[in-house]
Amino acid sequence: MKQTALATVTAVALSISSFASDARSEEIMRISSWLPPSHVNTEIFPTWIEWIEEATDGRVTGTIEYDLASPPNQIDIVTDGAADAAWIFHGYNPGRFVTTKLIELPGLSGDAEASSVAHQRAYEAHLSAAGEHDGVVVAAMMTHGPGQLYMRTVHDGLEALSGAKIRIGGGVSADVAEGLGMVGVQVPAPQVYETLAGGVADGVMMPIDTNKALRLYEVAPQTYIMPGGFYRGSFALILSEAFLARLSEEDREAVLSTTGERLAAMAGAAWARADVAGLELVEEVTAMHTFSEADQNAFAEIAAEIRRQTVDAAAGRGVNAAAALELIEETMRTYRQ
Repeated sequence: MKQTALATVTAVALSISSFASDARSEEIMRISSWLPPSHVNTEIFPTWIEWIEEATDGRVTGTIEYDLASPPNQIDIVTDGAADAAWIFHGYNPGRFVTTKLIELPGLSGDAEASSVAHQRAYEAHLSAAGEHDGVVVAAMMTHGPGQLYMRTVHDGLEALSGAKIRIGGGVSADVAEGLGMVGVQVPAPQVYETLAGGVADGVMMPIDTNKALRLYEVAPQTYIMPGGFYRGSFALILSEAFLARLSEEDREAVLSTTGERLAAMAGAAWARADVAGLELVEEVTAMHTFSEADQNAFAEIAAEIRRQTVDAAAGRGVNAAAALELIEETMRTYRQ
């Protein structure tokens, strides 16, 4: 009887010990986000976390944390280990990221899912060789949909926009604003609403989904649509090398199995769905304006020069920029066919 009781206690103790060991071994990936829970990334990150939990049998999970650092400093907190993962907008670090501007060029056809997959393929095939993300691991590249223009007041055509103060995020959007004679006001996305509300900027170039996520329609009720968009925005989902190093080899491989084109496609699809919802909103609550054929032709000439400059700059980083852009265009043209 005593032996049976002892065996039972021992078994329970071993079970508790095993449970405690399992609990201690669980790794929590701290994901840094710099936009509010209303943003599309609150759809992307939970899905990615589910994939990681499934791939690791629950040994690795994740949590989203807000305001750990400013948007331009997101890559630094991942490099330093203050966060295990984050998403970065390449345009917030001008000069550091050059090759990523290829996906931002106006004139590319397709939604955010197509451009995100194209971005990922170009990165893997050509652009990673530039070493612009050294110090972190790129989980996936992604983009938002075509960026459009939202103004506080009515402006009659492209010429009327010359001299207007326009919030830009950086990257190709800055090149476009300069080409159109606009005065660029560069502030991170979380500050856009107050920048417009305070009259510091007359308008903003952003993807259409932000009207819902950031309530832009309240402060910029005039929506101007350029077919194909003025630009796109390049992002990367990144992982800390230190975080991956502290995982077991099995779990590290499992986490990495959730990255790449599959993750890029999932993220891009979320952006695309957000654009659909954003368009429905602006059509309901803002005044919609379209540019004339003459304005579209004038912008096409500006875009062609930006394209030439962007390809030359990317080639200067030691990559085959022309081949990368060709891959981007081919992927977007044939995606879903």
